[in-house]
Amino acid sequence: MPADTSAAFSPSLALTLAFALALVAGFLLKAWLTSRQIRHVAHHRQSVPAPFTERMPLQAHQKAADYTVAKARFGLLEMALGTAVLLGWTLLGGLDLLNQTLLDLLGGGMAQQLALLAAFALVNGLIDLPATLYQTFVLEQRFGFNQTTLRLWLSDLLKSMLLGTLIGLPIAAAILWLMGTAGTLWWLWAWGLWMGFNLLLMVVYPTFIAPLFNKFQPLEDESLKARVTALMQRCGFAAKGLFVMDGSRRSAHANAYFTGFGAAKRVVFYDTLLKQLTPGEVEAVLAHELGHFHHRHITKRMVGMFALSLAGFAALGWLSAQPWFYTGLGVRPSLALLVSDVPAAPNDALALLLFLLVVPVFTVFLAPLFAQLSRRHEFEADAYAMQQASGADLASALLKLYEDNASTLTPDPVYVKFHYSHPPASERLARMPTPAHT
Repeated sequence: MPADTSAAFSPSLALTLAFALALVAGFLLKAWLTSRQIRHVAHHRQSVPAPFTERMPLQAHQKAADYTVAKARFGLLEMALGTAVLLGWTLLGGLDLLNQTLLDLLGGGMAQQLALLAAFALVNGLIDLPATLYQTFVLEQRFGFNQTTLRLWLSDLLKSMLLGTLIGLPIAAAILWLMGTAGTLWWLWAWGLWMGFNLLLMVVYPTFIAPLFNKFQPLEDESLKARVTALMQRCGFAAKGLFVMDGSRRSAHANAYFTGFGAAKRVVFYDTLLKQLTPGEVEAVLAHELGHFHHRHITKRMVGMFALSLAGFAALGWLSAQPWFYTGLGVRPSLALLVSDVPAAPNDALALLLFLLVVPVFTVFLAPLFAQLSRRHEFEADAYAMQQASGADLASALLKLYEDNASTLTPDPVYVKFHYSHPPASERLARMPTPAHT
């Protein structure tokens, strides 16, 4: 008689194989893309691309190439470490060991579940710590971008941990409580709570959280303020204020952004940006950001995030009740809770962690779709900026930012499709007037 192969094709084993294959395939794909990027950038290091020869010095182009290659090589090591750590948490039993240890110490209950989430975050943070330190104090330092001190870095770390505890644990406790008490549709209530929390965070972040890390001073340049205010009035955009952030305390990189939601919206300029750009160029950069609001890119992204998170919570609601979801990923769940009404230690924190660990492994292959959508939005914002401000100023500002941030002008085209949320310089500037040579 033929052997019984039902066990061989169990859902648990199928998930194990699917997860392992996706993990390996995703790593190989990202490693291949990064290797292409390294080779392509290094190959074009010796000469500035023809459209930029009059505006980009060879030395700046070579610095950007070296910086890009150095970051990419370090990224390969981070990817390898991240893959190994993920494998360790799941199929090699790391999460199961942590969960069983805390069950032995605390028993089942809310305290054990919150302890599991906190311990997981702490261990993961400690694993990532050497890479973070290297990136800040070695890689960024080598290319002249790091401005932070070890004392400031430690202060930021402690503040982040405190905020994570004060904000993260209560919202986690609320979601875990809903998972345990709100019935089979708990995921819908949890999704509503999560969305409400994110909207609230958008309102309170500019006023209460961001000032814990940076100083925000009102824009004092009256001429620039008048110019920017006139632009916003032309575009029908209202903001609570124009602020300058002391970004130079930590990095030489420059940026500008909108923050907040509704009446709490703010325009924030890095002090490094104002030092590098002329008033016309600042206006053009701001016009680009206003283009995102004009085309409702922010709203569309929020709606997309709401839809994806709803699908995620629904999937978690189903998976959390399946024993094979746990066993297939190397974790021993409290099966009595899943298959009967017998009280047992809850699996809710385990389900949350496993879901957050597994989802990126399968969604990495969707990266080109999201990147393409983001690049399209950037083109639309550029087009709007050229209607409201000088296209030549926008092109000039982008060139300065590419140079000052050491962004390569010659990325690998395939790497761009997967990883670039903004179009490469050659594609963006091809649609703009040629800036005057200075």
